[in-house]
Amino acid sequence: MFARNTGFLPTTVFSDETKNFLSNPSPATGEVVVVTLRCGQNGVDTVQLVAGDEIYPMTKAYTRGVFDFYQTQLTMDKFVQYYFIIYSGVDKYFYNRAGCKGYFNAEHNFTIAPDFYVPDWAKGAVMYQIFIDRFCNGDPANDVTNEQYVYLGRPTKQMKWDDSVEAVDICNFYGGDLAGIAQKINYLAELGVEALYLTPLFASPSNHKYDISDYENVDPCFGDNQLLADLIALAHNHGIKVILDGVFNHCGHLHRWLDKDGEHADHFLWNGDKYQAWWGHDNHPKLNFEGSPTLYEYMLKIGEKWVSPPYNADGWRLDVAADLGQSREFNLQFWKDFRRRVRTANPKALILAEHYGDPRYWLAGDAWDTVMNYDGFMEPVSGFFTGMQKHSEKALPHLLGDAKAFRDAVSRYMSKIPFQARITAMNQLSNHDHSRFLTRTNGRTGRLHTHGTKTADEGLNHAIMLSAVVLQFTWQGCPTIYYGDEAGLTGWTDPDNRRPYPWGKENPTMLAFHKEITSIHKAHPALRHGSLEFLLVQQDALVFARWDDNQALICAFNTSPTHKQLAIPVWRVGLPFDATLTRILLTADGGFNTKKIKYISDEGLIFVTLPPFSSCLINFIKKN
Repeated sequence: MFARNTGFLPTTVFSDETKNFLSNPSPATGEVVVVTLRCGQNGVDTVQLVAGDEIYPMTKAYTRGVFDFYQTQLTMDKFVQYYFIIYSGVDKYFYNRAGCKGYFNAEHNFTIAPDFYVPDWAKGAVMYQIFIDRFCNGDPANDVTNEQYVYLGRPTKQMKWDDSVEAVDICNFYGGDLAGIAQKINYLAELGVEALYLTPLFASPSNHKYDISDYENVDPCFGDNQLLADLIALAHNHGIKVILDGVFNHCGHLHRWLDKDGEHADHFLWNGDKYQAWWGHDNHPKLNFEGSPTLYEYMLKIGEKWVSPPYNADGWRLDVAADLGQSREFNLQFWKDFRRRVRTANPKALILAEHYGDPRYWLAGDAWDTVMNYDGFMEPVSGFFTGMQKHSEKALPHLLGDAKAFRDAVSRYMSKIPFQARITAMNQLSNHDHSRFLTRTNGRTGRLHTHGTKTADEGLNHAIMLSAVVLQFTWQGCPTIYYGDEAGLTGWTDPDNRRPYPWGKENPTMLAFHKEITSIHKAHPALRHGSLEFLLVQQDALVFARWDDNQALICAFNTSPTHKQLAIPVWRVGLPFDATLTRILLTADGGFNTKKIKYISDEGLIFVTLPPFSSCLINFIKKN
């Protein structure tokens, strides 16, 4: 139990880059930003902020409850990295995203990126990814038929909607199209979706379309350009944005640029008379941006075209974005130019990159807006809840239930991306490149060609899936549903993760739960913009709070097969020592429960018993 005013406690120290601690998290150059640090009342002697080579003394600005708040000012003239030094008696502490420590690691410093604009609509938006061929067949007249053409030595195959995905899938077509998405727009709106991310839709011989043969036109099996314009307009009428998939690093080997005349030979890299293939994929010839100013300008125009009238797409997801070009310097220059051109055409467009590893080089406000959050979300969440790597090809039992490893992993990665990128990052449990999360809950390694379809459906733990979705919708960033996850769809990694949506055969509990958690996410502004503070980190137990000046939402998880009794220190997020809180959601084996349960804080603690494989959300409305 917390004893009040007993001197310095590292757990009382907190700051971040939200509006709770920065007067403006997205400042302009020249703007003065007030930076705040929270400490336990009367627990410190001196506080300093260090930014670069400059040391800024901090003064106690006010006291609230058991906390003192120290402030100083920074004038924004460049990208800033900063940390705090705290003196208490003879002790010296350093505070950054790694926590309050007796040692310093600059890798975890806070950042402020002036002039870094991200569109408001994207901050914490509920997104939904559609692999178009597998979502809904709205127009059978455009279906690819048996042996319509041969690609990579394989004839096309027209699949029935209930057919199992085959191990060699690239020429198998189920008939999903833009008309199907339009027909399901009410379903998506009722689910609570605020933005669609569509996998590639430009002309291509494959079902996945990452081997584009024409950047100017929608593939005929999906519809046409006018249908895309109509779909985006329809989505906008339902309050839904649309993000397109931009495959600019490579094209398909059937693109007209590779015709026998060689007119566009400079568009490609060559080894003798053979073009260089991206990662050895012969149907993915890598594009030579350095060697062709014409290609460079063409792709910028493509970036502009689809976010402009009459299409008005709301942004781009950039496939293998860091691979474009032959040097990192050139790559960055292209994305800077791309950003300028796209944002000039559509000032509210989002530029979201597929990227693994450290993205800081591109996230200074002049290139990408944000990333698909593999390292800061998908991978650590998978390890914590399932003990599995995101492809289901490797078991990671040492990570199962290890809340400390989870906290350290996400904190380390969150240190690498500015606040603007963090609150717009795409947080997925599954997608078209990785196994379905529900399949990962069985703890088995495998792939379609080694274990078959049915094994991906065996030994599932739906309660674990529910808990992971709760974390997904309460985490900083954009919770992004991969089509069918909300219906209980399963599957090994590519291509089994691309099963058709099971219309009429949805898991009713999973679907109802996704509607509920989406509603909760949209009803609580602290989940979009608030601070994220860890309150309890134990083996098999994790508790964090999302909070702002008006609200605190306590998010608790039990990953073990037994009940857990938790003493949660809610005082640490500024709640009264006798606060009354309300549980608004419980998930466990058997489903979810929205019955409201009261908790009364006892000297700053609430005592919560969590069932096996469960999660709960406990709400507190602050009275200012």
